[in-house]
This record gives sequence, structure tokens and C-alpha cells, in this order.
Amino acid sequence: MARTAREFAVTGIVQGVGFRPFVHRTAARLGLDGWVANVDGSVHGAVAGEEGDVDAFARCLSGEAPPLARVRRVALRAVRGRAPARGSGFTVRRSEGARTGPREIPPDAATCEACLAELFDPHDRRHRYPFINCTGCGPRATIVEALPYDRVRTTMRRFPMCAACAAEYADPADRRFHAEPIACPACGPRLSWDGLYGDDALRAAVKTVESGGIVAVKGLGGYQLVCDATDAGAVAALRARKHRPTKPFAVMVSDLAAARRVGRVGSVAAGALSTSVRPVVLVAAGPRPLPADVHPGSDRIGLFLPTTGLHHLLLHALDRPLVVTSGNTGGEPIAVDEQAAHHCLDTVADGFLDHDRPIRARHDDSVVQPTGRGLMTIRRARGLAPAALPLPRPAPVPLVAAGAQLKHTFALAEADRVHLSPHTGDLASTATYDAFLSGYDLLRPLVGIEPRAVAHDLHPGYLSTQWARARPLPRVAVQHHHAHLAACAAEHGLTRPFTGVAYDGLGLGDDGTLWGGEVMVADLAGYRRVARFGTAALPGGDAAVRHPWRTALGYLHGAEPLGSPPPERELTDRFAERLDPAARTAIRAMIARDVNCPRVSSAGRLFDAVAALLGLADEVTYEGEAAVRLEVAAGRRRGVPLVQRIVEHGQMWVYDPVPTLADLLRRQADGEPVAELAAAFHRTLADVTAELVARAVDAGAPRTVCLAGGCFVNRRLLADVRRLLRARGLRVLVGRDVPVGDGGIAYGQAAVAAARLTRTTHGRA
Repeated sequence: MARTAREFAVTGIVQGVGFRPFVHRTAARLGLDGWVANVDGSVHGAVAGEEGDVDAFARCLSGEAPPLARVRRVALRAVRGRAPARGSGFTVRRSEGARTGPREIPPDAATCEACLAELFDPHDRRHRYPFINCTGCGPRATIVEALPYDRVRTTMRRFPMCAACAAEYADPADRRFHAEPIACPACGPRLSWDGLYGDDALRAAVKTVESGGIVAVKGLGGYQLVCDATDAGAVAALRARKHRPTKPFAVMVSDLAAARRVGRVGSVAAGALSTSVRPVVLVAAGPRPLPADVHPGSDRIGLFLPTTGLHHLLLHALDRPLVVTSGNTGGEPIAVDEQAAHHCLDTVADGFLDHDRPIRARHDDSVVQPTGRGLMTIRRARGLAPAALPLPRPAPVPLVAAGAQLKHTFALAEADRVHLSPHTGDLASTATYDAFLSGYDLLRPLVGIEPRAVAHDLHPGYLSTQWARARPLPRVAVQHHHAHLAACAAEHGLTRPFTGVAYDGLGLGDDGTLWGGEVMVADLAGYRRVARFGTAALPGGDAAVRHPWRTALGYLHGAEPLGSPPPERELTDRFAERLDPAARTAIRAMIARDVNCPRVSSAGRLFDAVAALLGLADEVTYEGEAAVRLEVAAGRRRGVPLVQRIVEHGQMWVYDPVPTLADLLRRQADGEPVAELAAAFHRTLADVTAELVARAVDAGAPRTVCLAGGCFVNRRLLADVRRLLRARGLRVLVGRDVPVGDGGIAYGQAAVAAARLTRTTHGRA
């Protein structure tokens, strides 16, 4: 067979995932000569040998790539210049930095089984070494400082390899061949605790947790606060010190067997828990409940398995579930460096388990939940970000999407891909805003995208919008709920029009009111609102979000006049009697005089109002808490639907919530249990949604329906709406890899901006 030679270029997530060692092994197995190297953000090389072997090599590049790799494209061409000589062998060349095309950053990966076996092998030189890793696992996105991905361009450059590690790094037969974070006790990072180091530091941390204390642990992407999840006193102390009174804590367990003792872990959840991502997976609480303070007000518990050797060692020594939550105080970003952590967590933690490997990028834990046979991403961070996502309408110019205000992320887009940043938090403090700025300054050069346009929300009060407006770039303003729907559509590759249902808390509409219960006919470039929820007064704006009883009064006394009679005075008075008289009088006066009472058409705020009317949530401490309590109260009960009324108003269909609330109050007064009424409301909202969509479809709207917005994190609502729409023969799509809530807004903004800029550039949609 004739001898041939080919150059190859592979793009995607192909650096930091063992791709060069894989190429070396493949070429050696096939008897090929040549070379491979990291070139900027891709892998390039050349091979020479028998034609059939070269063809087999090319097929292997994408078909047999390492598990952590994501191959986007393999390009082959004839060798320019001198081909690799026969018998010259195959080598790994020095990396090159010339800009050659798309650049992707590999996410961090949890400790693999091979490294785990070494970690607990007394005869292995890495026995009990917390920073154990190989080409198949370990830190990636949190340590990389520049591309191409080599040790000298990561935070590991501070740790020169010892002779033993250098030998493994250079050995093609070793699984640590070109593992850039390679380390061992002789040359790598080490733990510290108040003057103690290594195993002594670890033992001090273990002793503190055993005695009921709280430890701040420096993890992969930031500090984590750790305590004994079975110790009610320790959990209560963590809540008090962290100023987090009710939001559930995540719990780390040693393995799937331990997870099944505290949670109801089905096959989908088990699969998610076991991946290299190691996300927090929301499951129903299990047969051996943890203290109520771990997940108060919720029947769900967030579980995850160890992500690093350090986590494995902690769990092995303590042999119990551990609360492992973000190392921050309420509203602040997760701490990443030692000085900042000791400053902001000094009053929270009883001790600090530090290490000396710098964290380059802030990554909190990712959060997912099973939805039927699939998964929904709630928070995209460690293990997922900043891996590229598809862009069905390629961006004609590089662009940045500034994101929303809550659950903030930003996005960088070029051509047909989008890099969605890891979760930042709520842009409500200087520290969180600074974290956004530093994250942007880090990610932009890493992925090689220099924006020439910026997309942003309509709301002028969002810090992300203000940042976007300060950029000296062309701007694309994107309505909040259109961005939600575009995120779902883009993830599923839709470019044609679709029907969208966007349910969330609040987002500024193009009419100047606050939206959140919308049905639209849309494509990636634009939308037309075809149905909505009736509006109500939101007394005090954000204050009503924190105090749902205010929202309830806004619906009872300030609902949009759509022709239905208000609830009987006797029924509204029964609710008002529970409230402080002075506060009740003040809020009613605000509504009557329309003082600081923005109008809102929001499914999320309607959930808040119903939760307050049922006595489930007069005050909340985190976004969505009232809706969580309402979903928990409903459980699996079916409930009898409440009264529904849909009217045609202003050339669109409008759901009038007043009859629903009046019926709820009436049935409550008749003694119907809260749980039954909570279930009834869920059924009602699902029925209303299906009817609004059906009317839109009957009028010509597309039969593909995208569901988006934070309300669809509610499993009951999502399941019922999806079932009812599918029963009508409609195709129903919901986000999987992109957060369904505000964490996906930036991705949606990027998709909309790309479509609009394309239309402007080419003069067509």
C-alpha cells in the first residue's frame, strides 16, 4: 500500500484532556511517524505512513477521543513542506501560541477511579496526597492562565516537577504523560492550617468538624464552608454565621450508597452524581433524614459526590455526610484567595484548611435536577463552564452578552459558539460586580474573543446593563423574556419561529411594565407577545418580593380591571387580619394612590401571592422561596382546579388571576386543606398555560413550544404543562445544558444579538 502524509488540526476541548497523549498512543499503535503539538487553542500535527493506517488514524481522532475531550472539527490536508521521515517515530512537540482559530477551555474534572485507587493505596507514592490528578481528571479551568495549555501557563508553574513526576510526564506509556497539573507530595501544593502542614493540617480540620465546628476549605474554584450535616447545632451555627436563614445547603456524601441513605436517588440522578462534572443534584429527601435545618422548607436535598482528593480524604476520615456550601457570606461572591477568605469568613469559620495552589478563576458548584428522563441545569459553574455552547445563527462579529441582574452570568460569542461564564451571583454588591469584571477580563483573552458588539437587558437599573452601556461598542438591547426563550431555542438549534412560554419573577417589558407571565410567538431575532397574565400592583417593588404578603395585597386590591368582580370583602379581610394593622393600612394606601406600585404580569409573583394567602410565606430570604414552599405543600396531590378566566384584551389573550384567587380564598374559608389548595393552584396554572398556548396555536402560532424562565424549575408545573401540551400534539422543548432561569439570560442575549446583527448585515432575517 502506498505511503502518504497528512497534516491535521483538531478544534474543540482538546487541550488539558489528554488529547496529545491519545494522539501519540494512536499514532504509535498504527506505526505512524510524525508529531503533535498544542497550537494556541487547538491541536495540530502531521502523520505519515501507509494510506490505510493514516485513514484509520483520522477516524480515531474524533471517534475514539478521550472522555473529557469534545472534538468540534478535524481538518486534514496534504503536508506542506517536508513530510515526516520513515522510521522517525512520533513525538510531542513544544506548544505554539500563534492564533489559529477557536479556543476552548476544558472544565475541571473530578478525581478519576485510577487516581482514587492510588490515593488510598499505602504503597503508592501519592498515598493520601490531596492534589492527585492525571490527564483524565483534576483542575483545568480554575488554574489556566493562558493558552496553549501547558504547565507554564497555569498556576502550577509555581511548582517545579520533581524527578519522579518529570519522568511520568515524559513517558508516553504513563497516564500522566503531559498531565499539566501533575504533582506529588515532594513537589506539589500542600495543605496548611494555622502553622500545620500536610496530613497534620488535614487532621486538625477533621478534628474541628468532629467537634461540631465549621471549617473553611480551599477547594477547586473557591473556598467552601464545611460542617457535619448530621449535627443540628453545627448546621444552625453555620446558618447564623453565614446569614443564610432558610436557603438549603448542599450535602457531600462519599458515594452512591451514602447518597441513597439520605436521598431518593433514581437512575438519572445516579448518573449525574457519578459524572466527572460532580454537580449538586437535587433529589427528594430519603429514608434517613438529616436535620431539618439542612434544607428547611423544602422536600428536596442537594447531594454531590467528592470532586477532589481532598474531599475524598475528608469524607473518609469523618465517615458522615457533610454540608459543603459556598465560602461566602450572604450576597457576596465565593472567596478564592487566602487573604480575602480569611477576611470575609473569619467570623464564620472556626478554622481554615488552606493550600498554596492559586485559584485563577472563580467557580462555584454546578447544580442540576432530574426532570423525567433528563436533566435540567439550574446553575452552570464548576465542571460545566466555560465549555462552548452552540449558536445556531452564527455571530457575524464577536460579541459579549452582559446577562441579567440575578444569578448573573455573561457570555462571549464568536462564529457558531458561545462561552457562558460560570455563575457569578446576584449583582447587588460591589464585590459581586467586581467578580463579574475580573471574570470577564480573564475569560476574554483565554477564549480569544475581542467583542465588537454588546448585548444587554432592557432594564436600566441592572448593573450589567449599565456596564454594557458604558462599552464603546454597538449595542443590542434584548427583552428579558425573549432572551429566556431564545436561550431554550438556541440550545435546541431552532432558527425558525416557535411559540414560547416565559414564566419568571420580573423582567422589564418593552411597554415599560414588569413582565413575567408571557406567551410569545418568536424567533431568534424578534418576538410578538400573544398572551400574558393580568397585571397587579407590586407595592414597594423589591420590598414586595421579600414580603409576599405585600404582593398578595397587590393582587387583591390592585389587580388589572379585566371585568371580573373583586373577591368578597369578607374573604380579603380574613387574610388581612393576619397582618400588622399599620403595615396593612400603609400598603393599601400605596395601592389606592398608586405610589411606588409598579405593574407586574408575573407568574412568579402570582406564586408568591398564593403562598402568602395560604400562610406559607409572609417573608422570604431568597428568590423563589415562596414558590418552593408552595410546591412542597402541594406534594403529589392532584387537587381540584380553581376557577379560571381568560379574556381577549388589547389584541392578546389575558389570564385574569382575580377569579382564581377569589376561589382560593373561598375554598380556604370553607376549610379546604392548604395542601389541596396548593395542588389546585398548580393544576390551574398548568391548565391556563395549555389553554393560552392552544389559543395562540389555533390563531396560527407554531406548534413547537419553548418553556423558559425560573418558574419552570418547579418540577410539578413543568411536568403538568409539558404533559398537557404534548397531549395536544405539540412539540415541547425546555433547557438542558443552559440554565432555565436567569443564569441562561446571557446565552439567550447572545443568540438574539447574533440573529439581529446577521439580519442587519445581510439585510434579511
